[in-house]
Amino acid sequence: MAEVQQLRVQEAVDAMVKSVEKENIRKMQGLMFRCSANCCEDSQASMQQVHQCIERCHAPLAQAQALVTSELERFQDRLARCTMHCNDKAKDSIDAGNKEQQVKRQLDSCVAKCVDDHMHLIPTMTKKMKESLSSIGK
Repeated sequence: MAEVQQLRVQEAVDAMVKSVEKENIRKMQGLMFRCSANCCEDSQASMQQVHQCIERCHAPLAQAQALVTSELERFQDRLARCTMHCNDKAKDSIDAGNKEQQVKRQLDSCVAKCVDDHMHLIPTMTKKMKESLSSIGK
């Protein structure tokens, strides 16, 4: 049961990441490479100036990648806390003498609720991420 729930979340997050990569990150990568190429075209610039120019070109993409990583980590942490709470409840239930099958059903139900709750957060997280990404480098 938990594997099925994990797969549901993984597929939804993968779809979100692909969407963000296609619609935002890829455009930023193109801009970064074109900007970097322009830096190299300046025959009057010193090696250090070209290097600094390229660094400036890379900064927005690095910031974007950090933002996406941070949002995904936050999402994973929240989901992990929720499932840990389910595990704690299951352990308490076993300690209280409840039957293993009953506890397993409760655990599966609790984890499924965690997943459902967090699946509903993905569209909002995606929208927020895309809004933040579109403001980077402007």
